[in-house]
Amino acid sequence: MIQLPFADRIEAGQLLAREIAHRTSARSAVVLGLARGGVPVAFAVAKELGLPLDVLVARKIGVPWQPELAMGAIAGTARVLNRQLIAELGVPDGEVEKAIAREQSEMRRREELYRGGRQAAGLEGHRAILIDDGLATGSTMMAAARYVRSLKPEEILVGVPVGSKDAVDHLRQEVDDVICLAVPEFFYAVGEWYRDFRQVSDDEVQYLLNDAHVRYAESLVSSTPS
Repeated sequence: MIQLPFADRIEAGQLLAREIAHRTSARSAVVLGLARGGVPVAFAVAKELGLPLDVLVARKIGVPWQPELAMGAIAGTARVLNRQLIAELGVPDGEVEKAIAREQSEMRRREELYRGGRQAAGLEGHRAILIDDGLATGSTMMAAARYVRSLKPEEILVGVPVGSKDAVDHLRQEVDDVICLAVPEFFYAVGEWYRDFRQVSDDEVQYLLNDAHVRYAESLVSSTPS
């Protein structure tokens, strides 16, 4: 029985890792943390399961005059747009494309910053485990899943500590499995289900990715017969 709220993203990731291990095989899997908030959760999952960790930058596309209101999301070459909302608000096609271009530029900047010259993990033939700190509308995870699908993984699993029922249901139609520890009846925002939900910085993302990379490389060396 999961007790809400979670203490922080690391505790949530540890609990999520146990459920993933219970529900499915982590053989030949790569953990992908959605930046920025999903990376600490993914770090804990990768550490608990002894798996490699990589980052996936998905960006919300905000309405031009109300940036906090999402009209879609992008990840890699994939885009998810809420056409109904765009039509209801009368957002011109040109403004939609400008917003996408801005976020694509920021997405590329962050990917270069976070990886520090490391190549993206190869996913073809592997299980991809996509991790975030929660699902509200699910649009960024949907974009992430569609992009990852284009990289030809063997299977896509989405893992989150908490999510809205609508977002979880929609994602189940997009990926092979969704593991969500808690689906509260009344869901307003991801942050309400954490005691500590401070913003994750770029520096923290870099530190966690570097730590995970070194730890996994050392585990491969130690497991190689001498």
